[in-house]
Amino acid sequence: MEVHRGEGPLKTNTQPLAGLTTTQRLGLRDVLQDVGKTGAWSWELPVLLRDRCWLRLDRIRLSQLMSHLPPDGRDEAPELMHYRQLIAEGIEPLLAQQTCWQEFGMEDCQRALQAYWQGRDRTNHGWSARRYRQLVSLYRDHFERGEATVPMLVLARRETAEEHEIHWITTTTPIKDQVDTRPCCC
Repeated sequence: MEVHRGEGPLKTNTQPLAGLTTTQRLGLRDVLQDVGKTGAWSWELPVLLRDRCWLRLDRIRLSQLMSHLPPDGRDEAPELMHYRQLIAEGIEPLLAQQTCWQEFGMEDCQRALQAYWQGRDRTNHGWSARRYRQLVSLYRDHFERGEATVPMLVLARRETAEEHEIHWITTTTPIKDQVDTRPCCC
């Protein structure tokens, strides 16, 4: 299998296929063949989730990705986006805040701000609404170009600052087994 790294931060040198069992590798081949036979773009196309801690490789539908791995959209709350836009236009912060309160309501603005700051304390492993949309867009682009490509998300280990990695699995070029020597602290 050929592996292409996707967009987004890639802070480790993880080999996404390292440590897969023979059964899992054969399953990858089957997934690629299924995608190659698909005639039209669909939200039913597969996405692979690799959990190194549990030695799992799960196949889900693209339509299920949001429920399995909810993207973090706190930075994209309409109230906060509008506030940032007003500041970028040169409006004073206090006036920008008052404008947002008038347009969205004080409670909604405070809720969005509170969710933003509370969310900063817990990690989302870099999985944002922007990265989710980017994955979907790139997947569709690959598909429409006739490339049998499947995204594999290598999930970050719990209690770490790692980010989920996106890898694009393509074709059937064999990759040698490689061992991930980093200890799993899950």
